[in-house]
Amino acid sequence: MHVRHRGVNREDCFREDVDRLVYLSCLKELAATTACAIHAYCLMTNHVHVLLTPSDPGGCATLMRELGQRYVPYFNRRHGRTGTLWEGRFRSCLVDSPRYVLGCYRYIERNPVEAGMAGTPASYRWSSYAGNSGLADDRLLTPHVEYSALALTPDARQSAYRGLFDLPDEAGLVKALRQATMGGHALVGDELKTRLVANGERVGPAKPGPKGKDPVGIGLTSADLFGELAP
Repeated sequence: MHVRHRGVNREDCFREDVDRLVYLSCLKELAATTACAIHAYCLMTNHVHVLLTPSDPGGCATLMRELGQRYVPYFNRRHGRTGTLWEGRFRSCLVDSPRYVLGCYRYIERNPVEAGMAGTPASYRWSSYAGNSGLADDRLLTPHVEYSALALTPDARQSAYRGLFDLPDEAGLVKALRQATMGGHALVGDELKTRLVANGERVGPAKPGPKGKDPVGIGLTSADLFGELAP
């Protein structure tokens, strides 16, 4: 699942390096206790991106809820503020297939470059690029099966991964990832799409009208996936 969480009113949710260190420490601990595998992440100034695989349908919501319950009180104490930090529930979408999964890796780790905060993904400290590309050891990360399939050995895999960032941007893929994440619908390959559609589940943007109870089309309620985040 691709998760994006933004600061309320687009305000900064990280003001100092220590804030990001605390967030990553909490994320690492909670990923273990909630059995969520973290594949990629990027901590921007006012929002966060994470690519993860939960071991059960409610794992993602539990992770994000408990992360908020730990990080927000810390942030408020340190910076002398009160109230909510996040803009309500986090946004997320299911991603499947090599194109979407690896595209999501690349999209997340290119965020600082696209925002003009770094010249290259490697020059931005607060993302998973160094760990996934072999430039550093990042014990927060668990390789996704599509990442592991890039090559047979770690060195070759990391080299192949770095090569993905030499490819031109796919504007259509980036747009699809953004729309799916904001709309909460599944972004999947043809095989899984066929199975989901056959089961009467939604795999694309919702039609205008009252919102249903299944925001990503995989048989889960919004409470299962998103949960309510503590202020």
